[in-house]
Amino acid sequence: MGNVPQAEESSPEITLLLVDDDAELCALMTEYFSMKGFAIDCVHNGRDGLARALEERHNLVILDGMLPVLDGFEVLRQLRKHSAIPVIMLTARIQERDRITGLDSGADDYLPKPFGPDELLARIRAILRRYRSAPAATIETLSAGVIELDPTAGIVRRNGKLVALTSMEFQILELLMRSAGRIVSRDEVSAVLYQRKATPYERSLDVHISHLRKKIEQEGPPLIRAVRGTGYIFFSGQE
Repeated sequence: MGNVPQAEESSPEITLLLVDDDAELCALMTEYFSMKGFAIDCVHNGRDGLARALEERHNLVILDGMLPVLDGFEVLRQLRKHSAIPVIMLTARIQERDRITGLDSGADDYLPKPFGPDELLARIRAILRRYRSAPAATIETLSAGVIELDPTAGIVRRNGKLVALTSMEFQILELLMRSAGRIVSRDEVSAVLYQRKATPYERSLDVHISHLRKKIEQEGPPLIRAVRGTGYIFFSGQE
């Protein structure tokens, strides 16, 4: 992970859960994030990692994909049945199919090993900003057909029933609902999520959209439609 720098700014009240069986990496990350003002708990197998994540005492989970007892991807799938806590997959698997599997299972981001601690820190901060901040202009509840989104509470309901979304999925849905009826370009979505333009070969956005559609559409009519080569458009389902 590289050399651990000296302590800098503090990030109070942020608690991370690291699930990784590499004891040396856990020790380095504990030292690094402690210097940055974060609290960090370490667990070394998937079973205990899932149990700790479900305690809902952490702000974000850093989850290795290859774990003893219970595979990290299965931990994520099980976690997503009960929680929308932000998750960064951290794994030595570098094939595209593994990245897609992680994102499709509900990860907010995916960082391959080896990695730089500063990059991981930047990704954590970006996800927590998206997850925790709500601009003053977005406090009203959004309703479109069977979908209701409350930006302040961070919850989504379909036909009155709660729908568990990841922070990334929530951000995408909010953006599309605010622009209902018009095409939202991939660059617009990417700018909101990643603060950059979409790249031609980037699959992560499509994966997040696909996962979101499965959750909010279920057996009903399509609500989000892809416009080939352009972007996405949200319909209330009553058009």
